[in-house]
Amino acid sequence: MDFDEALSILENRARRDILKRLAKEPHYPLQLSELLDISQQAVVKHLKVLEAAGFVESQKVPSVKGGPPKKMYTVNQSFSLRLDLGPNLFRAEHRTMPKGGPIRLSSRLPGGLDGVIDKIGTRRRLPLVEAMSMLSEMDRALEQIDEQRDAIIALHQQVMQKVAPTIDDSSETYEERQLAHAMLNHPRRPLDLDLFSQGLRIQSMQAEVMMDGLREKLLRDFASTTGSVIAAREGTPLPWWLAR
Repeated sequence: MDFDEALSILENRARRDILKRLAKEPHYPLQLSELLDISQQAVVKHLKVLEAAGFVESQKVPSVKGGPPKKMYTVNQSFSLRLDLGPNLFRAEHRTMPKGGPIRLSSRLPGGLDGVIDKIGTRRRLPLVEAMSMLSEMDRALEQIDEQRDAIIALHQQVMQKVAPTIDDSSETYEERQLAHAMLNHPRRPLDLDLFSQGLRIQSMQAEVMMDGLREKLLRDFASTTGSVIAAREGTPLPWWLAR
């Protein structure tokens, strides 16, 4: 699932409210209907959408009153949606949460959380007061990371704002400007020209011609800003590390 697919599911507030309840513990449709004050028919409809998309899963549980088994629903995915928006800024990401226990995750964690890893260990249960202490510590770490990420995103936005006049001066058409922006959006990997062409509804050959012109400009810029001379045969593709 990508960002657009996830967003299309989560745009409905009732579905978000259902997921909020299911994230805490499994529920029956009737329970959700009573808690959220919406009809059971509507709840079942939303649950079908969520289950088809893989957000939740269901299992039949025997009735305690001796009736037919009932469907119990629980959350089945762990992911994060991020959207950064502003002048010269648009970043939309769907990120899947890493799997594994505390030891496996420890190499990805910031410093300062070693104590939490040690306390969790292989224990299957935690006292409420100890869990609150650990979660408080992790909340502080998340707040610090969010502040750092916000600062990096703001700096990223300033770079984009300062390069925008350069793009305008060196590009003759709208399509050329969009090509430059597409490369800046993902500077560490080659641009898919076929996908870019489809997005702008232009011929792939036109995109290739524009890319050749942009490669020449980048090579000239690289040579002039670093004092280096780059020699290559005509048609040599731009090494992507030069655009970093």
